Amino acid sequence: MSIWKDQNPARKDSIPLPPEPVRDVPAAAADFSPTTTAPPRAVPAPSNEREPKESLIAADLTIEGKIEGTGHVRIAGKFKGDVNVQGDLTIETGAKLNGGVRAKKVTIAGELEGNIEAASRVELLSSGVIIGDLKAGSLTVAAGSRMRGQADFGWDDSKAATASKSGGSKDAEKDAAS
Repeated sequence: MSIWKDQNPARKDSIPLPPEPVRDVPAAAADFSPTTTAPPRAVPAPSNEREPKESLIAADLTIEGKIEGTGHVRIAGKFKGDVNVQGDLTIETGAKLNGGVRAKKVTIAGELEGNIEAASRVELLSSGVIIGDLKAGSLTVAAGSRMRGQADFGWDDSKAATASKSGGSKDAEKDAAS
């Protein structure tokens, strides 16, 4: 029962809700004394199951500096400086990065002016532009993308280093034998 007048009378097509049941609480059960419990502890996730976080440089930002870390980086704005991450780097359409790159996987839909010094995989999308050299385990190039520079991909550096330390290539061994 209300003390004030209802300003919005109930519509005829609405079904009234049943009233809330009133619970009688015995006086002994209504104890309001504070209880002491241990605060909840954060349980750390195993390091191999933890998903790296992604950092975003928004489209309306221009930043100059250096990025280093273990997470993923997504650039939608403009960044001037080197990026060295153990995760993935994504350069969105309309974004621009001026600087060197070291990342696990690099996806380029915008513009990169600088070298990709180390990456296991590079994807150059149709709107992507690279002005600089790249070294990667694999390279995927979409039709319509552009690149000006030198690309080295598909080479395992450990095998190349072993061949040069052991005296050279098979052609050099053939020449020495004849």
